[in-house]
Amino acid sequence: MRMAAPQQVHVRAAPLARALRTRVAATIATAAAAAAASASSPERALLGLSEPDLRQLAVDLGQQSYRGKQLHDLLYKSRAKQIQEFSHVPKVFREALVGAGWKVGRSPVHHAVTASDGTTKILLKLEDNRLIETVGIPVDDDKGPSRLTACVSSQVGCPLRCSFCATGKGGFARNLHAHEIVEQVLAIEETFQHRVTNVVFMGMGEPMLNLKSVLEAHRCLNKELKIGQRMITISTVGVPNTIKKLASHKLQSTLAVSLHAPNQKLRETIVPSAKSYPLEALMDDCKNYFLETGRRVSFEYTLLAGINDAKEHAEELAELLHTCGGGYHVNLIPYNPIQGSEYKRPYRKVVQAFVDALEARKITVSVRQTRGLDANAACGQLRNEFQKNPLLESSPSSEPNLVPA
Repeated sequence: MRMAAPQQVHVRAAPLARALRTRVAATIATAAAAAAASASSPERALLGLSEPDLRQLAVDLGQQSYRGKQLHDLLYKSRAKQIQEFSHVPKVFREALVGAGWKVGRSPVHHAVTASDGTTKILLKLEDNRLIETVGIPVDDDKGPSRLTACVSSQVGCPLRCSFCATGKGGFARNLHAHEIVEQVLAIEETFQHRVTNVVFMGMGEPMLNLKSVLEAHRCLNKELKIGQRMITISTVGVPNTIKKLASHKLQSTLAVSLHAPNQKLRETIVPSAKSYPLEALMDDCKNYFLETGRRVSFEYTLLAGINDAKEHAEELAELLHTCGGGYHVNLIPYNPIQGSEYKRPYRKVVQAFVDALEARKITVSVRQTRGLDANAACGQLRNEFQKNPLLESSPSSEPNLVPA
């Protein structure tokens, strides 16, 4: 009889674990459905359309096809922000566009703050008065900016609530439309008066929960703004079945997977959504992505002091990557502090020991330079009080609470 008790506990554990995984999967599915529903009726934005699309629109509105080419130049060369600025096209065409409900699709800059290292965080006020954040990260040489990276958001907030990330703590409202992603890059170019050379989908939100708009924006950035596919990185914490979908498009862009732990048990404590996406399945999808696209996968690993930064964790991570084949790169991110979190940033010697342990096991590794820390613009710090609920006032002069780290 005494032997029956532990046996009974063992029998209950499996259904409990399955129930927990089911609950987390349902949460992700609900978030995806809600985001899709919120984006089901996008405003009619010209920004993001290709030249053939714009030519067809011109014809549909009773104009000759070449007027569409003029629209294309106005959007992507002149950077017009309102249809009223389309002085190169006939007034009757401008009126027809407005009458059909079309807008350029540009949002005003609500606020901007620049860190001591030149990194600038920009808040854009969307059509529904919600705010999103995008970050411009310049790299200078003797002649000025040699590279300008745009860190763009894909959602208003984020539903996945990774424990170390500020965005998830601020709540989730909706997916961004493709033009709301593209306009972030334009806003950064206008702020810096410099062409954006690199784009990383590492701002607010989970890109794979908004894959349709992300891919549309990716096309526009590549074809219309002439940013090379290899200069674009799409990040994900891992959403079941989406890496396979992305691989099917055979993009020449980098996939960056936010791993943050070398085993499933630890990863679930850092990334709650990992309960619905076992590490083994995630790594299989990454391996297949490499095989199908020929593009190596970059693994983002945020180092949390005393949590996942031990030498043993590095050794376990190396073993995990070797088991899954080649074509990988590890990008270590020393934790950037946020308000209300008990996590700590590891000491430099701990970070270096982690690097040494990986390199000793033939793993390609780099440590991300912290940028924009004093403007709350560093990795994991993007958050504002209006990402969940829209601004009540319409005044562009009011400054939001940026939720200090």
